[in-house]
Amino acid sequence: MREINYYQAFSTVLKRDLQIAFRHRGDIFNPLMFFVMVVTLFPLGIGPEPNTLMEIAPGIIWVAALLSSMLSLERLFKSDYADGSLEQMMLSPQPLSLMVLAKVLAHWLVTGVPLILMSPLLAVLLNLSDNAYLALMSTLAIGTPILSLLGAIGVALTVGLPKGGVLLSLLILPLYIPVLIFATSAIDAASMNLPFTGHLAILAALFVGSLVLAPVAISAALRVSTN
Repeated sequence: MREINYYQAFSTVLKRDLQIAFRHRGDIFNPLMFFVMVVTLFPLGIGPEPNTLMEIAPGIIWVAALLSSMLSLERLFKSDYADGSLEQMMLSPQPLSLMVLAKVLAHWLVTGVPLILMSPLLAVLLNLSDNAYLALMSTLAIGTPILSLLGAIGVALTVGLPKGGVLLSLLILPLYIPVLIFATSAIDAASMNLPFTGHLAILAALFVGSLVLAPVAISAALRVSTN
């Protein structure tokens, strides 16, 4: 019975957040449009030289994805905090970590998945090597959930602040650096026909660690921030 209740609590929060996101479609399209604009501005700024674009393509795509993910993070708990839903979740008999995990999953489905689907088209614009597309998709599939999980910790710490956007960036950007390093290194290795499974293994380890520890940290941060 308890497992059923856990599943119901998780699915209810997930469906609710997805419904809210689809009602406010700007939450979906704004990060995606920001991602597209950042990537397309680089060829205009540095010139269309194919070899130059090929060298910097992994960094451009991943930095743009990182910034796009941050763009929508602040709203992750703000609306729930404002209307009292967050307090009800904290008073619920269900584990708070389970419900915040559902919210993080909804955030990734709304922001991370569109970025992953759009990235191959933008990679063509940046003249990414044909050998690197598998690494690009793999790193984004593993890395973007880490961005959502780690970013949610920063959001939870600043949820009670009226203007916590700058502080949020300062808190979570250092946590994003390892993901950025190993993801871009994997794509660079693939573009040179070198094995990149080691980089993916490290990213997978970061994902598992974040998946296990981040919900607990988010729950603790929410309790501290709302008291």
